[in-house]
Amino acid sequence: MANAGGCLFRIGYYLYTRTRVGYYYHQKDIKKAREKLGDTGHSDMKDFVVGNLNILPIPMLLDNYAYLVSDKKSNKSVLVDPGHAEAVQKVLAQRNVEPEAILVTHKHWDHSGGNKELKEQFPNIPIYGGSIDNVPDSTNSLTEGDTLQFGDLNFRVVFTPGHTVGHIVYLLDGSVFGTDDCLFSGDCLFLGGVGRMFEAPPSTMLSSLDKLLTLPPSTMLWPGHEYAKDNLEFAAHLEPDNDETQRKLEWVKEMRENNASTCPSTLGEERLYNPFLRTSEMSVLRGVGMMDSGDSTKPSEETRARALGLIREHKDKFKYKL
Repeated sequence: MANAGGCLFRIGYYLYTRTRVGYYYHQKDIKKAREKLGDTGHSDMKDFVVGNLNILPIPMLLDNYAYLVSDKKSNKSVLVDPGHAEAVQKVLAQRNVEPEAILVTHKHWDHSGGNKELKEQFPNIPIYGGSIDNVPDSTNSLTEGDTLQFGDLNFRVVFTPGHTVGHIVYLLDGSVFGTDDCLFSGDCLFLGGVGRMFEAPPSTMLSSLDKLLTLPPSTMLWPGHEYAKDNLEFAAHLEPDNDETQRKLEWVKEMRENNASTCPSTLGEERLYNPFLRTSEMSVLRGVGMMDSGDSTKPSEETRARALGLIREHKDKFKYKL
């Protein structure tokens, strides 16, 4: 029965990601979110402003974020992961913004579902996506190390497979704005968690996460979903003695009670409480039953990859999130 269930999941996942059947279900998800949240969205919108840099997280669906990233000096803006065109179009109209480009981290409809409508509204807009990820309606393909420039907005592409086979993230150079770099991480990395490994083994996701952790600890993390509370509740369950997790969880609870976004965190913070980034820590390995209390051997990469898979399994049983 388990094999039959896995086969059905693979068929359903293929239809969702590679056909318009997925778009149909995406529209149903938009309707469900509207019925539950109305026009207010899952979080209040608030601009992050440093010098001439303006980042606006735009709430979509039940817990997604698109981002409007603007250079006020050149009056140039880009959109990141506009999964719901209408939610984005309202903001663009209110602010009288015509975006220069759309940057998409991966093919899933909740990140790319607005591409077609936005392309109809802005016929000349380029839509960027990973070269092997089959992003709907993309016009320009990107690979590791590619750069994009829009005014003073300078993005570098980092290839981060795991959630999907061709997932990419966008690293914005913050130095020209007098701030730290900004990582738009899609479903690779969240506050307190990571995305499910739909199209690659844990070893692949581990390599992608390790690559991101070579970035400066001050790098600001702008994820694709508002999953912070669920993620940190699981992290606290897995590492009950981690004081950093408890402190961050209390802060997140307060923010969410006030309908405030929890973005951004930093990579340095994530190292302290995100269990998926802590596969070398004995407390995490013990939490998933891989090490006993007396073992202090430095884990191998194979052990860390196995731990990542087990953490994901434990997380899905605790509370399922994509």
